[in-house]
Amino acid sequence: MNLYNRAQYDKALAELAGVTFVDQWDARVAKVGGKVFCLLSDAMPLRLVFKCGEDSFDILTALEGVEQAAYFAKRQWVSVTEGSPLSADDLLAYIGRSHALVAKGLTKKLRVELGILEG
Repeated sequence: MNLYNRAQYDKALAELAGVTFVDQWDARVAKVGGKVFCLLSDAMPLRLVFKCGEDSFDILTALEGVEQAAYFAKRQWVSVTEGSPLSADDLLAYIGRSHALVAKGLTKKLRVELGILEG
């Protein structure tokens, strides 16, 4: 699986609960409850941007091809360039965690409506 391919990105992320997609900021943006949790840039070099925890942020930004995401850095977002040492499985795990971190900030009612929590 190549998450830098738009069709494969959409297919993989659509499996997460409550995900919607929108094209904005020259990117394919994945949202949960109207809040961004991941984006795939349209511009070269292709990159994925997602939220991570504090420990993951330090680990990830030490890798080649991974840096603080512009405009998101203060909230522990990373930008991962295609060709980084992260495998597709690693990226999917981090993106799933990003989805969970962002969804955690939604109201309980909305999380139930989106199928993230059972009512």
